[in-house]
Amino acid sequence: MDNSDIKIVILCGGMGTRLREETEFKPKPLVEIGGKPILWHIMKIYAYYGFKDFVLCLGYKGDMIKQYFLNYEFMNSDVTLELGKNKMEFHKSPEEMGWKITLANTGDKALTGARVKKIEKYIENDRFMLTYGDGVSNVDINELLRFHLSHSKIGTVTGVRPSSRFGELLIKEDMVQEFSEKPQVEEGFINGGFFVFQNEFFDYVDETDQCNLEREPLEKLAVDEELMVYKHRKFWHCMDTYRDSLLLNDLWNLNPEWKIWGDR
Repeated sequence: MDNSDIKIVILCGGMGTRLREETEFKPKPLVEIGGKPILWHIMKIYAYYGFKDFVLCLGYKGDMIKQYFLNYEFMNSDVTLELGKNKMEFHKSPEEMGWKITLANTGDKALTGARVKKIEKYIENDRFMLTYGDGVSNVDINELLRFHLSHSKIGTVTGVRPSSRFGELLIKEDMVQEFSEKPQVEEGFINGGFFVFQNEFFDYVDETDQCNLEREPLEKLAVDEELMVYKHRKFWHCMDTYRDSLLLNDLWNLNPEWKIWGDR
């Protein structure tokens, strides 16, 4: 497998209304964990496995994401300037300079399926990967791709078991035996993103703004028996609310399980 040939599509266009404390001022993918946007964390996960060709589906405040990457090298390098001569020298550019990033405007009001359809023209190969711009995980991307290649179906979704939002009590005869503040759900999987699709999936989506990836496209793919699930039983968490952003920042300082790349 040549990972450099597979594009990583990241949905970055939603308004993030449940995270209004942050998204009133910036798009959700730029909300920071440990001083870096969650989008950066997601891209670092893929880059660790050699996937460095990204297509970002922009929408709400997408210009801010464009500015972030346009200024990335300047803001993350030591720079020598010669004022008046329009000369600039970069010293030790960041390792992310090997990334290729297509910044695609997919509309302020488009739903997820429409955004996917609108970037079809940037996908030249037989398959692509897709995920949301608000979820991090320690999913093994290479194993995910191997699983996808092992079957002949159009799509693979990563199924995850999220942490419960409520504390769990282990009780014996009315006495608490064990208390777990945020236990992982033991049964059942939910859509965790980190998809792999063959290009035939573009036939299931359309450019109308109302096309919602999670409704008719994936539902029809399942009815057609063309959607498989890769079960990931380890860490996964999305930044859905302000409380989630605080939790992820706490985890970054304590034990960021999704951080599989080098030293912080």
